[in-house]
Amino acid sequence: MRVLMVGDVVGGVGRRFFATVAAKLRREGRVHAIVVNAENSAAGNGITKPLAQELFDAGADVITMGDHTWGQKGTELAYAGEKRLLRPANFTPDCPGNGWVVVQTPLGPLAVLNLVGRVFMSPVDCPFRQADASLKAMPGGVVSVVDFHAEATSEKIAMGLYLDGRVSAVAGTHTHVQTSDAQVLPNGTGYITDLGMTGPTGGVLGRDAKPVLQKFTTGMPSRFSVAETPAVLEGAIFEFDSTTRRCLKVAALRIHESRGGE
Repeated sequence: MRVLMVGDVVGGVGRRFFATVAAKLRREGRVHAIVVNAENSAAGNGITKPLAQELFDAGADVITMGDHTWGQKGTELAYAGEKRLLRPANFTPDCPGNGWVVVQTPLGPLAVLNLVGRVFMSPVDCPFRQADASLKAMPGGVVSVVDFHAEATSEKIAMGLYLDGRVSAVAGTHTHVQTSDAQVLPNGTGYITDLGMTGPTGGVLGRDAKPVLQKFTTGMPSRFSVAETPAVLEGAIFEFDSTTRRCLKVAALRIHESRGGE
């Protein structure tokens, strides 16, 4: 089973290019399932029900979120009746939505768990304890992947080691900068510290550079808009043994729109 996990989709530019790449990879038979982080898909902040449906229609099997989960007014409506749209499982239980789901792929079931970090982030429940609780509730004997949406590389590396051998893969999101440490951990869990970003290149983390530079140089508040430049899709393809659920290999993926390929 080959699963593509896609880094944070930013705005309309990111959504459009995700659809293009997802269709190509499906057509070529390179992936059996796609998990995409979309917490920046609505103008760079959150998601809406129509945009979630757009991403599902474009090829996403599961959508994960993060600290911008509630970035759009009425976002809670997007979770009604849609189990494939996840919010971090370590949000308070009173939040709408669910933190994990099992979906069917051509090669069997795939479980997806969404967690958010605590270091340099807003207060949430402990992601490590929540990982334990979620794994107890999730069905055993299936390929399972985790999107850990966190700021600190140390916290993400720690989560990878904590879950090594207990899940099939742990992929970090949030920083929008792809890391070069894609690997299979000692006990068979695929890992990468950050998948990167799917959205405009040439700006600052998918935003237009001018207002970002204005804030850095003056300290004054500035409204960040999504850049309108050629896109990049970043993520990783994990290949799993469907019987043992161990990761066989993981390869970081980066496709530039302007270059026409990887």
